[in-house]
Amino acid sequence: AVVSTQSTGGITAENVADKFNVTREDQESKVMSVDEHPRETSTEALGRLKACFKTDGTVTPGNCSSINDGAAACVLMSRDNALSRSLQPLARIVSSAMVGCDPAIMGMGPLPAIRAALKKAEWTAEDVDLFEINEAFAAQSVAVVNELGIPVHKVNVNGGAIALGHPVGCTGARIVVSLLYEMSRSFRKRGVASLCVGGGMGIAICLQMD
Repeated sequence: AVVSTQSTGGITAENVADKFNVTREDQESKVMSVDEHPRETSTEALGRLKACFKTDGTVTPGNCSSINDGAAACVLMSRDNALSRSLQPLARIVSSAMVGCDPAIMGMGPLPAIRAALKKAEWTAEDVDLFEINEAFAAQSVAVVNELGIPVHKVNVNGGAIALGHPVGCTGARIVVSLLYEMSRSFRKRGVASLCVGGGMGIAICLQMD
């Protein structure tokens, strides 16, 4: 694996693709199945794009997230405090976890983080109705979902960062807000939000609507 203090996120995505056998076709099928970003594309157009980070690589401008502006907000308080203010809580935090991982494959951070958060919540992956997992790169998104063994129809149901963009510094709040509103809209009870963190970490949170 390639890693150094100068390693880019793209190189770590190439490392993930190599380690977890994620092909370029796997990555581009991910893009085509969920892409809602305002750009026109096709399988043929994606196939013509050159790799960004390695001459023989698989990570291209078409299968990694764009950096976008974005805004989201969350208000955290106790249930008693919320009710005293005549506010109806959207959900409660059941557990959370932050876990370190090999910086060379930092995009895999959600994998141990989700497992740790599920263990603390005393849930299994099968107990979860919806997942929001940040898609920095299709390579890491495909690998994380495959390793967790979760059905893709439960993940990023309204599009992830490849479709919607990656507002760095806001993404954590954005995916939590997206998860909460989709849980409410589709009458789901349990959700997990997670993302990788540059440098080799993952963070996850388990949320429940009562």
